[in-house]
Amino acid sequence: MSVNVMTSKEVTKKVFNKEELFILDVRNESDFQDWKIEGKNFEYLNIPYFELLDGVEEIIGKVPTDKEVLVVCAKEGSSVMVAEMLSDAGLTVSYLVGGMKAWSEHLEPVKVEELKGGGEIYQFVRIGKGCLSYMVVSNGEAAIIDSTRMTDSYLEFAESIGAKITHVFDTHLHADHISGGKVIADKTGATYWLPPKDATEVIFAYQSLENGNHVIIGSTTINIHALYSPGHTIGSTSFVVDDRFLLSGDILFIDSIGRPDLAGKAEDWVGDLRETLYKRYRQLSEELIVLPAHFMIIDELNDDGSVAEKLGTLFAKNHGLNIEDENEFRKIVTENLPPQPNSYQEIRETNMGKINPDEEKQREMEIGPNRCAVR
Repeated sequence: MSVNVMTSKEVTKKVFNKEELFILDVRNESDFQDWKIEGKNFEYLNIPYFELLDGVEEIIGKVPTDKEVLVVCAKEGSSVMVAEMLSDAGLTVSYLVGGMKAWSEHLEPVKVEELKGGGEIYQFVRIGKGCLSYMVVSNGEAAIIDSTRMTDSYLEFAESIGAKITHVFDTHLHADHISGGKVIADKTGATYWLPPKDATEVIFAYQSLENGNHVIIGSTTINIHALYSPGHTIGSTSFVVDDRFLLSGDILFIDSIGRPDLAGKAEDWVGDLRETLYKRYRQLSEELIVLPAHFMIIDELNDDGSVAEKLGTLFAKNHGLNIEDENEFRKIVTENLPPQPNSYQEIRETNMGKINPDEEKQREMEIGPNRCAVR
């Protein structure tokens, strides 16, 4: 019997649509526990590949026949073998093209909304890693914010909608993923912006992103207004776009807040984090729609797959914004930190331009879930 294939894009649609899917993950248990494909109505069976080398007879009864079944491994090879054995046993199954490596790299563009002066804002959902990046488009020009290293996705999308990329921003020096900002700027001739306080060790040229900077996209009045908002890093900068959207970087998420320790400065930066969340953000309109640079759990996705919520709603519901006592806030933020992201120091050095790992090494550095939030 032939084995079916499923792409990361097809799995992403199932996540967005809350469809049912049974996933047989044949990676080691520790890898599965650390990071897996998540969906609202997904079921899982984790059996390491080496336990199935002599055949799949023992798991036949555990694999449903009334649901779509997807076999997943790290890079594809093992899942093909297991899927073929299950198929030979009479089951209908698919395997994930490219495995978890491909899942980690898939970007799904979602249109967030039309902008007032014409144009639109798109969110690129990196579903397997929880990263969110943005493209603001107006009058044939585009700005990209917090891009991933999968630069072709942005270049091809901009070309498909007839937009020229003129500005590229990073809200901060990322520690959990490799930025594609400088590469995109070099390829397109766009201006690359970076907060100077995060760029003291950066070895390439950049435009200094300061509080109050205004950048016009297209010939319309759409503007990107920079708002200095330290706490995740000392240079973290948010953007107010079109007077309606707050791109909060890694300072504020839908269900949590940013961690202040990725440069080893938790005790130093926790005060900045509180000031940003409890003072600077409180001065903004509660009608602003928060568009963060990450999501933590699949429940944060809206029905269309986007991750967005009104600032006022977050002030009411996000626990990290409702810790009255400053000492308790400090304790919660510094004592409830997940493990550091994989290779975070190397990722920071790559984003500074100090090292230039090859593509395979970059993939290895990023493997695993994002860990930018306080638990």
